[in-house]
Amino acid sequence: MSQFLLRRFVLAIPVLIGILLVTFALGRMIPGDPCIAQLGERATDEICDAFNERNGLDEPIPIQFGIYMMNILRGDLGNSLSFQRPVTQILVERLPTTIELTVAAIIFAVIVGIPLGILAAYKQNSIVDVFTMLISNIGVSMPVFWLGLMLMIVFAVWMPRQQIFGTPLPETPLSFLVLPPGRSPSVAVDERFYSVWNLIEEGETPAQWMEFISRFTLFNAAITLNFELFIEAFKRLILPAIAVGTIPLSIIARMTRSSLLEILGQDYVRTARAKGLREYIVIMRHALKNALLPVVTIIGLNFGFLVSGAVLTETVFSLTGIGKTLFEGITARDYTVVQGVTLTTAVAFVAINLVVDILYAYLDPRVRLE
Repeated sequence: MSQFLLRRFVLAIPVLIGILLVTFALGRMIPGDPCIAQLGERATDEICDAFNERNGLDEPIPIQFGIYMMNILRGDLGNSLSFQRPVTQILVERLPTTIELTVAAIIFAVIVGIPLGILAAYKQNSIVDVFTMLISNIGVSMPVFWLGLMLMIVFAVWMPRQQIFGTPLPETPLSFLVLPPGRSPSVAVDERFYSVWNLIEEGETPAQWMEFISRFTLFNAAITLNFELFIEAFKRLILPAIAVGTIPLSIIARMTRSSLLEILGQDYVRTARAKGLREYIVIMRHALKNALLPVVTIIGLNFGFLVSGAVLTETVFSLTGIGKTLFEGITARDYTVVQGVTLTTAVAFVAINLVVDILYAYLDPRVRLE
C-alpha cells in the first residue's frame, strides 16, 4: 500500500504542473488586461505600467511562471490582484463553504440514488422501475439554477405563507418545511471553537489551518455544542444540497440499476438463489458489493466536479465559495485567484481518485493495489 501511495503521489506532481502551466498560459491568452478590468476608465498608461510592475506582470510569461512555481514551493499562492489579499487566505475563508455544500450534496445523492437504483433493478420492467427511471431522467434534465430557484420559491416563500398559487393549505403545522434560502451572514464563526482548543490567549492568533477548520460551520457548532447554530446552518444547507445533488443522484441511480442488473445475471448469483437464500441477502450481500465498483467511480467524479465549485448554485443561494470566487477571478482577470482555485481543484481530483482506487481494493479483493 505504501508503494502504491508513493507512486501515485509522484505521478501526481507532473499532472499538477501541467495543469498549472495550461492555466497559466490560457489565463494570459484571454482578451483583456487586469489593470483595465479593475480600474476601468481610471486605467491610464502610467497607472497600468505601475500596476503591472507592482504585480510582476511586466516580466516575460516564462519568468512569471518560474517565479510562481518557486512561490508555490514555499506555500505561497500569491496575492490577489482584485482583492489585494493573499490567495491562501481567500481559500481558507471560502473553501469550507464549498466543501460543506459538496459533502452534503454527495451524501444526499448517495443515500437516495443507490436505494432507488437497487429498487429499480429488483423491480425490473415494473411500474416502479419505469417511475424511478423517469424521476432520474427528470433530475438530470433540470438545470441547477432553475431547480434552486424553484426550491426557494416553494420552501422559502410559499411554505412560510402556507399557501400554493395563492390557495391556503390545510390547517396543519408546516413550519418544519420552511427552509431559509441559503446561508445567512449571521451564521458566522463561533469564537468558542478556538477556546475548545485553548487557542484564545492574550495576543495570540489561531494558525491558518485552524482557522480553515473553524470555518466549517456544522463542525464548529457541533464541537462547541452550539445546537442553535448547528440547526440554523443545517437548515440553510438543505436547499443548496438538494439543488446541487439532484443531477449526481440521478446518475448514481441509473448507474446502480444498470450495474446491478448485469451482476444479477452472473452464475454465482444464480447459485446463491439456487441454495435458497432470500432475495434480500442475494442482492445486498452477494451482488451489490460488486455492482458498486462503477458507482464508486461516478461518485468520485461527481465529488471532484462539485469541489471545483458550483458557480450557479453558490450565486443563486448567495454562498461565497470557491465557485463564485473563480467566477469573480475570471471576470476581473485575476490570474492568481484563477490559478489558486485551479490548483486546489486539481489536488482535490487527485486525492479523490486515490480514494476511489483504494475503495476498489476493498470492494473487490481481486484488485491488488501493489
